[in-house]
Amino acid sequence: LSIRRQRQMCIRDRVDQQGNIASYMIPGKLVKGMGGAMDLVAGAENIIVTMSHADKRDNSKLLENCTLPLTGAACVKRVVTDLAVMDIKEGAFHLIERAPGISVEEIKQKTAGRLVVPAYVPEMSF
Repeated sequence: LSIRRQRQMCIRDRVDQQGNIASYMIPGKLVKGMGGAMDLVAGAENIIVTMSHADKRDNSKLLENCTLPLTGAACVKRVVTDLAVMDIKEGAFHLIERAPGISVEEIKQKTAGRLVVPAYVPEMSF
């Protein structure tokens, strides 16, 4: 892969419905700092974020608005979580696919930002 293609994938922490990403060290928590996250999102045209849908306390990581300082503004196009695949457009998460055995209701419950759900959401196939 070229450097350009490698820069189109980013693994980070919080994403909001406008496509903003926040990936900073949280005071009092044992987590890594943002590292090269800003470099990853700065030049990429198509940011796909892979992450867990919720934190250890079951709080959504897909937010209405990021509360931490932004690593990248309006740059995320797609989010792939352990529960679903969603595109970000028109100020909302658009549900594309759901993980095997996961219901649309569970995805709704664990998504804090605005979620657009089509009439039919297929289960991912591997």
